[in-house]
Amino acid sequence: MIASAVPLRAGPKPDSDTLVELAAGESFEVLEFAGDHAWGVAPGHNLVGYVPAAVLERPAA
Repeated sequence: MIASAVPLRAGPKPDSDTLVELAAGESFEVLEFAGDHAWGVAPGHNLVGYVPAAVLERPAA
């Protein structure tokens, strides 16, 4: 889950194209962690891209 609103970007760099704005509470399926970013799927938008790993909520155990 996305903890706070963030852009889903085409690449991991801050100047990469924004694909869509993800809202807090939206689902994000992480496929891989790459440094400070997570690459994955935003199923509500049918898009794949990067978000900062820090904005992801950890699942409850």
